[in-house]
Amino acid sequence: MVERVEICPIENLETILLCTDGSEYSQGAVREAISLAGKCSSRLMVMTAIEVNPEYAAAAPQLAEKEEVRAREIVDAVKGAAASAGVDCETEVRMGEAPWRIIVEEAKKHRAELIVMGRRGRTGLVRVAMGSVTARVIGHAACDVLVVPKDAGVDYRIIMAATDGSSYGETAVAEALKMAAKCGGRLIIISVAASDSNIEDAEKSVAGGASMAAAAGIEAETMTASGKAHRRIVAAAEEKNADLIVIGCHGRTGLASLLMGSVTEQVIGHARCAVLVACAAIR
Repeated sequence: MVERVEICPIENLETILLCTDGSEYSQGAVREAISLAGKCSSRLMVMTAIEVNPEYAAAAPQLAEKEEVRAREIVDAVKGAAASAGVDCETEVRMGEAPWRIIVEEAKKHRAELIVMGRRGRTGLVRVAMGSVTARVIGHAACDVLVVPKDAGVDYRIIMAATDGSSYGETAVAEALKMAAKCGGRLIIISVAASDSNIEDAEKSVAGGASMAAAAGIEAETMTASGKAHRRIVAAAEEKNADLIVIGCHGRTGLASLLMGSVTEQVIGHARCAVLVACAAIR
């Protein structure tokens, strides 16, 4: 059995914000956040954001109190698990109408470099697969977001960076490069063209990524494909047994709904492995 990488994979990771709702879908996120905090000697913040309508809370305060008690049990359980792993953590329970906004505010307040969240089970409905809270946090957070399926373990031995040649893709490649360099991991750079007639664009994208890797003294394997981008990326990650997919976001827009690219959304919703959405350098 290959041992997990025990080196801190992310540079300058001083504060990690772990968001959990206590469900089975949060198990992978909890496990990985505690592991990262231990490897990186990071400050670990654990929070649960409860969605509560003010009118509901005013009409039924006892029910709101019951939800808060349950939430505190959830974060206390994580604190106990962290303590067992030799990791200290702080806990927070907040209530409000928009849990995603609360999480983004907490990340900003505590200057978190990384938010770690879970993901719902794989399904044909990607928004359901990700969870709307996860999607909106990714769309608004000023830091990177690591989304971990419940059964995924992130070993950083094989890291796949997805790029479309844009600044967002370059950010993903740069982040993957840094992790591969720190952990001695194998780096794979992939780009997907919409059709065979556009394959040259994909080749240029991976060539740009390979040049970035060469400049950093990292050997990178490159892959190109054509078709539905998210399907090709997810299939390649499974074929190569990738531990982690690193992908860029598409920045903020004027919309208050989902604020990232559909490819990123689809990859997160369908990948078996964890996905790191690298946005901090752009935002």
